[in-house]
Parts: sequence; C-alpha cells; structure tokens
Amino acid sequence: MGPTAKMNLFQSVTSALDNTLASDPTAVIFGEDVAFGGVFRCTVGLRDKYGKDRVFNTPLCEQGIVGFGIGAAVAGATAIAEIQFADYIYPAFDQIVNEAAKYRYRSGNLFDCGNLTIRAPWGCVGHGSLYHSQSPEAFFAHCPGIKVVIPRGPVQCKGLLLSCIADQNPCIFFEPKILYRAAVEQVPTEAYTIPLSQAEVIQEGSDVTLVAWGTQIHVLREVANMAQEKLGVSCELIDLQTILPWDTETVCKSVAKTGRLLISHEAPITGGFAAEISSTVQEECFLNLEAPIARVCGYDTPFPHIFEPFYIPDKWKCFDAVKKLISY
Repeated sequence: MGPTAKMNLFQSVTSALDNTLASDPTAVIFGEDVAFGGVFRCTVGLRDKYGKDRVFNTPLCEQGIVGFGIGAAVAGATAIAEIQFADYIYPAFDQIVNEAAKYRYRSGNLFDCGNLTIRAPWGCVGHGSLYHSQSPEAFFAHCPGIKVVIPRGPVQCKGLLLSCIADQNPCIFFEPKILYRAAVEQVPTEAYTIPLSQAEVIQEGSDVTLVAWGTQIHVLREVANMAQEKLGVSCELIDLQTILPWDTETVCKSVAKTGRLLISHEAPITGGFAAEISSTVQEECFLNLEAPIARVCGYDTPFPHIFEPFYIPDKWKCFDAVKKLISY
C-alpha cells in the first residue's frame, strides 16, 4: 500500500477526504462547521487547501444537508455530507429513506444519487448523554437502497470510507467518536479501499463466535482474551464492518463451526441489529447451535448520563454471557 503515517481515527478520515478532493474535481464536502475543521477536526485544513467552493458550511438543518447532497449527487458531483452527530440525523430521515434510498428504484434505474456519502460521529463517548451518544444504525438497516458502514479503527476507517465514496449507492458512514483520538495505527497515506459487505475475522476460534462492529469490537477482543485465560475457551471474533447489506456467509460459517454466538452493540436491545443477525443465524444454523444465541446490548432506555457505565455492554456483561453459552 506504499508509505504509511501514524494516524488516529479522525486523521484517517481527513486523509481519506484529502485523497478524494485531490483525485476527484467534482467532490464537495459540506455540513455544519466543516469549513473550520468540524467539531472533531475531521475536515481541518481542507477548506484552505481546496477552497470555499468545495468545502463549505451549511445551515443547521440536517434535512437540508441531505437534500442538498442528493441534488448534488444527481447532478454528477461526489457529495460528502457531514451530520454533526448521528443523534441529529433524524430530521434527515425522510430525505434518506424516501428520497436517497429510493431514487434509483422509482426512476427505473434511469437516475440515482449513488455518489452521496453521509458521515456522522456515532456511539457513546463517556459523557455524551441523551443527544451525543446514540447508535442509530438499526433504523437504516431496514431501508433497502442504502449501505450502512461502521469501522473499528483508523486503517479500516480510511479504506471503508473511500469504498463508500466510490460505491454507486448512497452510503451512511458512522464513525465511532470515542475512537477519534483513542485509536492510533499506521495508515497508508495513499488512497486504498476495503470491500463493503465483507466481514473480517479478526481472531479465529473454535468454541464461541463473537460478533460486533465499531467500538464494541475492542470490548469483545478483551472478552476473547479473558475467556482464553480464565476459562480455556477459544473465541472467534468477527468485525461485521458493513451493517447493510451484511455478510451472512462469514458469520454463519463461523457459527456452524463453534455452535455458539454472542452479538453485542451499544444500541438498545429491542429491535437492534443483533436481532436481525440472531434471526438469520437461527434460520441458517439451527442444527449447529449448542446454545441459544446471546445478545449483550444497551438497555431499552434513553442513553443516560451519570449511569452510562451501567448502560453500556461492557466486558463483564459480555464475559458473563460467554460463560453462560459454554455452560448451557
């Protein structure tokens, strides 16, 4: 992949956007405060480098941001919209679900807005409370016509973001904001892509399959180590990476081998994407299962502030679930 540089996650986003603006003269980046670099500094320096016509602010109106992005993409631009927090994506729900996702279908494949990518900081951050901590991926997983992607670290972040930008379908790219500065890796400085809808087996194992995405991958990695050290249990860890459309083959192949599955995400458990995975695996791997599928997720309550440590599916909750799977 050529030369690399030490980057945290937000710097890998900046690098991906820089590569795109440099190679694609139609690319534009827009959103609230992106001109000065954004609240998480993901677009820092890009306005100075590429000009105010290609990196610019919008009004505080998520519906307008996405609507503008749809129009720009239809007109031939590579449109990269930023929603300042995933929690604020809901005013744009109609534009995403009823316009962007359906544009190609309703025109009989004559038109599309596949050049639209929507970025948004996502997930808990330690102090975000109700409106800066949400994980809304399940809402959009019920929406054919778009792709939903969530990376776990800087290398995956840059490659998956560039894949979303290049993909000819509108994509929502959720960025785990707690990892913006916490996750640091050697990242290629040149452009590269990582295939969408392809899960990654991070660690092979034989006893339990662990599935997650984004921040929760790091929790389950620790759980896998604990299970090996304390229980002698071998866990296979899978990063789903793409939520929609997700890689059923990789997950089902793993569960057929291990016979046990634990899925974990920060979003509330009821109607969360873990339920979709659980249902599919039960349908495809029923005769391979040695125990009921386990889901360790957020509670069915608004994201709390002071009680965040009790809300999140931490390593101890997940470790307890592994013990129950093994002893069933």
